[in-house]
Amino acid sequence: MSTVSIIVPCYNESESLPIFYREAAKILNSLDEEYELIFVNDGSSDDTLSQLRELSNKDNHVVYLSFSRNFGKEAAMFAGFCNSSGDYVAVMDADLQDPPALLPDMLKILKSGEYDSVATRRTSRAGEPPIRSWFAKRFYQLINRISDADIVDGARDFRLMKRDMVEAIIAMNEYNRFSKGIFGWVGFRTYWLPYENMERIAGKTKWNFWKLMKYAVDGIISFSQAPLSIASCFGIMMTVCSFLFLILIIARRLMFGDPVAGWASTICVIIFIGGLQLLCIGIIGQYLAKTYMETKHRPHYIISESNKKSIDKIR
Repeated sequence: MSTVSIIVPCYNESESLPIFYREAAKILNSLDEEYELIFVNDGSSDDTLSQLRELSNKDNHVVYLSFSRNFGKEAAMFAGFCNSSGDYVAVMDADLQDPPALLPDMLKILKSGEYDSVATRRTSRAGEPPIRSWFAKRFYQLINRISDADIVDGARDFRLMKRDMVEAIIAMNEYNRFSKGIFGWVGFRTYWLPYENMERIAGKTKWNFWKLMKYAVDGIISFSQAPLSIASCFGIMMTVCSFLFLILIIARRLMFGDPVAGWASTICVIIFIGGLQLLCIGIIGQYLAKTYMETKHRPHYIISESNKKSIDKIR
């Protein structure tokens, strides 16, 4: 009999946890498989941790890992991968936007042997602000054009994977993690399972527009050198334009002797070039900052409490 591990990152999910647990446990018990529910408390400030303690006391399938502070969802997923033991491993959100009812079909597809991963994608973005949906679609189009990551529009973190794929993900030990890109980069045969968008059952989303924008920028920087190439192209282009403009100024001075005219246009050019330089420096700075964090070799997470005896507390 195989084992299924379900990884559930939790950040202030006290309202949705009981509902999610009931739904997930009901589906998992119907699978006729051994399973473990790995809840990762990502430094929650509500009573998420106390609820996880209670769940673990009444159900030995429940494993909880509690971080010493908030390290972010990427770190929570990575901790779950590192401390999972299942032959099949899934990542799910605790707000039931990832329906547990899909798990039986996902497991059936994997057991057929044709695929190594079953990933989910939303066929609609019902209930999501239009501006967020528009930017999300543009992001998926952009990152697929400029990077090696294969990310389907509407892709969720919710997917069920075989152990070999999980080990490959763990082997990518980079500090700046972008899991959607990592899932695509490691390859393996993936079946995309479409489903209708689900609303949160309780609580509020932790992702506002600016957090999503930062996450998108992190993804582009993590999996593409295109911004650096664009900055280099801008530099070459402006150097050529400046050289041609210099020749024009010298020729005009020799022919017409007019040193004063054109002051306003000169200032505009200076401001434009200065802004372009700052943009390029900012792009380089982003890559330098990521490199700086990688070289520090800080742990992805620190686990302060768990009901599991053998865990990777710091990794």
